[in-house]
Amino acid sequence: MPNQEKLRQQLLQLDGRGYKAYRDIEGSYEFSDFTLIVDRTQGDPFAAPSHVRVKVAGEIAAFPPQLYQTKSRAIALRDYLTRQFDLYARSISKRRGTGNSGLIGITRIGQEVLERTSVLIDDEFVEVRFVVGLPAGGRRILGHQAVEMLCEQIPQIVDRTLKYYHLDANKIQHHVEVVEDADWIRQQLAERGLVAFIPNGAILPRRSGVDDRPLPNEAIAFQSPKSLQVEFNCPNQGLITGMGVPAGVTLIVGGGYHGKSTLLRAIELGVYNHIPNDGRELVVTHPAAVKIRAEDGRNIVGVDISPFINHLPQGKSTTNFSTTNASGSTSQAANIIEALEADAKVLLVDEDTAATNFMIRDRRMQALIAKDKEPITPFIDKVKQLYADYNVSTILVMGGSGDYFEVADTVIAMQNFQPEDVTAKAKAIAQEYTYSRTPEGGERFGQITARIPLPESIDPSYRQKQVRLKVRDVDEMVFGTEDIDLSAVEQIVDTAQSRAIAAAMVYAVRQYIDGKRTLAEILALVMADIEFEGLDILTPFPQCDLASFRQFELAAAINRLRSLNVR
Repeated sequence: MPNQEKLRQQLLQLDGRGYKAYRDIEGSYEFSDFTLIVDRTQGDPFAAPSHVRVKVAGEIAAFPPQLYQTKSRAIALRDYLTRQFDLYARSISKRRGTGNSGLIGITRIGQEVLERTSVLIDDEFVEVRFVVGLPAGGRRILGHQAVEMLCEQIPQIVDRTLKYYHLDANKIQHHVEVVEDADWIRQQLAERGLVAFIPNGAILPRRSGVDDRPLPNEAIAFQSPKSLQVEFNCPNQGLITGMGVPAGVTLIVGGGYHGKSTLLRAIELGVYNHIPNDGRELVVTHPAAVKIRAEDGRNIVGVDISPFINHLPQGKSTTNFSTTNASGSTSQAANIIEALEADAKVLLVDEDTAATNFMIRDRRMQALIAKDKEPITPFIDKVKQLYADYNVSTILVMGGSGDYFEVADTVIAMQNFQPEDVTAKAKAIAQEYTYSRTPEGGERFGQITARIPLPESIDPSYRQKQVRLKVRDVDEMVFGTEDIDLSAVEQIVDTAQSRAIAAAMVYAVRQYIDGKRTLAEILALVMADIEFEGLDILTPFPQCDLASFRQFELAAAINRLRSLNVR
């Protein structure tokens, strides 16, 4: 295998040549204490940066095995190392020419701890994947600057971020233990009859809609009401107390700006772990909780929305409903059915992003518009049946309709960002005001009909060898010739997840979408393959910028394809 000096000589010989000549350095190089692997070089300084890996032998990296002995701990350690690499690389990398020249980057990191492809670790190696912008002046190679980057700066980054003795052992241990405790609590929820947990002392408000870090000092620490307080004796941090949200139908009520949506948002993101000092690091939610909202204008293909909507004008079918421009009510109905199809166990709904006519039809409207003239069966008449028939719980922010008191199992009032259990009071009010509406939902929720995607309707390559995939942002991807809008899929939190979802769609087309398997079966097979093989099965060469996702978000992307056809 060529060594560091060989790479240095190659780069100096390439100085001044056309940029594509960088392809000559693809391969592996042995440095004194690690191996550098150049997997793919960019063809232009303005193109996506080159993909590079470093492998450090386990005895050199010297991380104690107890830090990565379980999956939970390994993901936490990999996350910590990714953050350290990112911080140090950004501190020393500098512009060295045109385009992306001089960039040394790994992947964008937020507050969530996700399983990523950026760092792998086991007893034999620590492997880090990152990108570099190989230096150019115009479109000519800057060989001397490339030597500085690859032969001097990368060894410096490796030494400072991938060797245990150079890192803060206490911070690593704490990072790993916090994530492990969150995973442990999440695993306990079902047997405790809970769907979410918010610890006392949690800081839920964020700095802004575009800054997900905790609000500074003025934020109010969360404190559970006594009636809902539960305890967990965690493996690392010991006894943790906080509010348990029971299974069933839970309302979050309260005045405007008192923290209703903030609490729901924390629960919504509790399907993921968070870094220490995030304020939500022990806020945990059932892993199959899905945020539901109205989504005017979305594409819907072959969804049985008949549990909610029937006898549409012109005899349009609702058992096999399709539209290219859904209304608020039909889109929310489809979003619920699609989530159930993907095996969701908790629905999270905020009235602010819901269709009003889908959520409630009050007594006066029932009196004015007879049921046989109204196609929509509102959610209020289905939410209890959903739990009784399918064991699917709902957490609902509702500040505008007390009719939901009658169907709620638990009612939590938020006042100045503090929760109060007002279930008994809400039930008493429901009993006192006897002019309540007439239920319209029938005895059962209704059928959840499986759909079978047709393979010819999902063709990202347009039958070409090269598949065009591009993620513009966390909520927008290009899949072949289609733009997919994921802005209403609120539990995608990272562009690395979006990239992995796009790649998983291609994988599903090539491996499992055969016109025979249902969408639920396809999702289960894809997720099982990723669980067994890792995210690397989705890409032709190792990449640093993929992150784990759930079957619900993969299903959401597939369901929003305008070319999709099902039977």
